[in-house]
Amino acid sequence: MFSHVFMGVSDFDRALAFYRPVMAALGLQERFCEPERPWAGWHAEGGQRPLFVIARPFEGVQAPGNGQMVAFAARSRNQVDDVHRLATSLGGADEGAPGLRPEYHAHYYGAYFRDPDGNKLCVACHQPEA
Repeated sequence: MFSHVFMGVSDFDRALAFYRPVMAALGLQERFCEPERPWAGWHAEGGQRPLFVIARPFEGVQAPGNGQMVAFAARSRNQVDDVHRLATSLGGADEGAPGLRPEYHAHYYGAYFRDPDGNKLCVACHQPEA
């Protein structure tokens, strides 16, 4: 469905220090990183797309808000817990602790946080507890 998801960041080095370990904890592979541009992108193992890209916005304007969010799929509830803990330890702001959200569906287990620029992210597992 998606070619890529672009997340605008104001400080590329700070964002890279946040996203590299978070993407690794999700099992995503870094496809490119060009600090001189600046931008970096990740994809699922063995894949080419979709890409998750961080970069300074072309227009130079950064405007995160609650109306936009990127949600990453987790393999397990433990992975949701681990990624949320990692993201908040790297300067991310907690926007919702890991837990069941039955208002979405019976097995939805998710966590929410913001990156250092204020972009809202989610990690969600849709599988029953193992």
